Amino acid sequence: MALSDQDREFVSKNRSAVMTTLKADGMPHVARVGVGLVDGRLWSSGTEDRLRTKHLRRDPRCTLFVFDDGHAYRWLALETTVTIRDGPDAPQQNLALYRALAGEPDDVDEYLRAMVAERRLVYEFEVGRTYGMN
Repeated sequence: MALSDQDREFVSKNRSAVMTTLKADGMPHVARVGVGLVDGRLWSSGTEDRLRTKHLRRDPRCTLFVFDDGHAYRWLALETTVTIRDGPDAPQQNLALYRALAGEPDDVDEYLRAMVAERRLVYEFEVGRTYGMN
């Protein structure tokens, strides 16, 4: 399922989210993350050693709760399946996400070195269902 135009507009303006993954026992695990659209794809950044990465490698299902910091009752939930993008292109993909969220880093080379050192990866969300108060 592709995001509707309304959902895409909401996500492009609201980057704060809660990412919910599933522990091995089925208990939800939540983490606050930033999300962004890169070439029409919904992405977030993580690292190899994050618990959510471990959970997603076992079970790729995830729900995102994207909220509007300026309006308490505007939000969007996205039920997704996650692909972890952790290959040799991961530093460049993190750079693309950074640019979508915050613009150009002060020093691109330094930024890319940090992405390698931190073992950064990208979560790509395939949306199955959306609902909310956007």
